[in-house]
Amino acid sequence: MNKAFIFIITGAALWGTISWYVKGLYTLGFTPMEVVILRAWTSAILLVVYLLIAAPKKLKLHSIKDVKYFIGTGIFSIIFFNYCLFTAIELSTIPVATALLYTAPAFVTIISFFLFKEPLTRIKIISLFATIIGTCLVVGLIPLNLKALQISSILFGLGSGIGYALYSIISKYALKKYSSLSVTTYTFIIAAIALLPFFPYQEKFHLLIDSSVILFAFGLGFLPTAFAYIIYTYGLQSTEASKASILSTIEPVVATLIGIFIFQEAFSFIQMIGMVCIIGAVIMMQIYNKPKKVIRSDLRHRITQ
Repeated sequence: MNKAFIFIITGAALWGTISWYVKGLYTLGFTPMEVVILRAWTSAILLVVYLLIAAPKKLKLHSIKDVKYFIGTGIFSIIFFNYCLFTAIELSTIPVATALLYTAPAFVTIISFFLFKEPLTRIKIISLFATIIGTCLVVGLIPLNLKALQISSILFGLGSGIGYALYSIISKYALKKYSSLSVTTYTFIIAAIALLPFFPYQEKFHLLIDSSVILFAFGLGFLPTAFAYIIYTYGLQSTEASKASILSTIEPVVATLIGIFIFQEAFSFIQMIGMVCIIGAVIMMQIYNKPKKVIRSDLRHRITQ
């Protein structure tokens, strides 16, 4: 296995550890929205510091009007996607939340059909169908399990998939003028600024100096966000985006294993089949989808996770 593949797999695996930090911050008394705020702050700080050292020119805006792109990726995608994902983790389980997050490629396909007039090929239709079946299996609609069915967690899980998809859609415009790393950095900067008024400073400011909070907050901003994205992008420079997308499906596998073995969360064989359907749909679309122009950061800016 070449070094590029190792970097990509490592980055994607680190994305899969997000839930460990999120659960840790929940136990310390933070809500899903507060965890979103902490992730945005720490990620923005770390990414800005990295660019100031490694490539300061990437922090230069070509035009103040370009902020509109980062408002789209930062507020309408990252904040919305993270809030939905972290809420889904709180309401259901890590494996279920992660599986629903990976419906994002299906939403990208649907939105692109209406927005960019991208054709719905036979492979895309099959992949969409596999995603729908997989989602139904994961959430308990097939076979119908009313006891396991939680409408709120399903809606938040699908919301995370939509928010995740919007990043790929909106960032297409920004990527015409900026590198993927610049887009990600400005996305978190805008998200952090937008979220500043919403943190309960009087109630929880004292927690921010707690060593455990600092560990989980900066751990969330560093390992599964800034560092994961940097090494993933580094590996992507020497690898086709489609191959990288397939390798990145290690993320839900890691997240599922963490949920099952660390947090002792239930995940049935039927749900496992559903996740395989969803991941299989992602792989299928990447294997048979050969775009005329490769847009590297279409694949993932989760930012991530």
